[in-house]
Amino acid sequence: MTDNPWTRHSSEVAYDNPWIRVEHDIVTTPGGSKGIYGVVRFKNRAVGVIPIDDDDHTWLVGQYRYTVDEYTWEMPAGGCPEGESVEATARRELIEETGLAADELVPLFGDVQLTNSVTDERAWCFVARGLTAVGAEPEDTEELQLRRVSVDDAIAMVLDGRIVDGFTVTGLLFLHARPDLRPNRR
Repeated sequence: MTDNPWTRHSSEVAYDNPWIRVEHDIVTTPGGSKGIYGVVRFKNRAVGVIPIDDDDHTWLVGQYRYTVDEYTWEMPAGGCPEGESVEATARRELIEETGLAADELVPLFGDVQLTNSVTDERAWCFVARGLTAVGAEPEDTEELQLRRVSVDDAIAMVLDGRIVDGFTVTGLLFLHARPDLRPNRR
């Protein structure tokens, strides 16, 4: 079935800032009952990058996440504003968060819906190769730690629950399924 079984009767903006807009909709559900639906609309696309060096190591970014009140380890990632390409965002975020510049970006996945039950956020992820240290430039909202680990260890961190960020989990599991993108495994 591809037809929309929902009916939207009205929509109000409940909250708006430079990054998101929250809409409060009055709806009729697929079952026919009246209800409400909250939708978070993102103003940027999510872009992640998994840097891999010639020794098959990657860099994880550690940071405190206000929303879940936890410290997490993640791939370098950020928002792609309108007018910027996802590739340019990947290169910018890699430098900002790790201090690494990449000679090559290889698409890992694109246009994945991260949490489509409540948001319209869409994500792209790249593998970065040919890395050169250029110096990190984190934003003032970021207090970051870097950890260089083997790609196998990063994947193990996903599988045993030490990496819980959904975007990073998705990226590392895609990478696990693509050994051709890793050095000495092509």
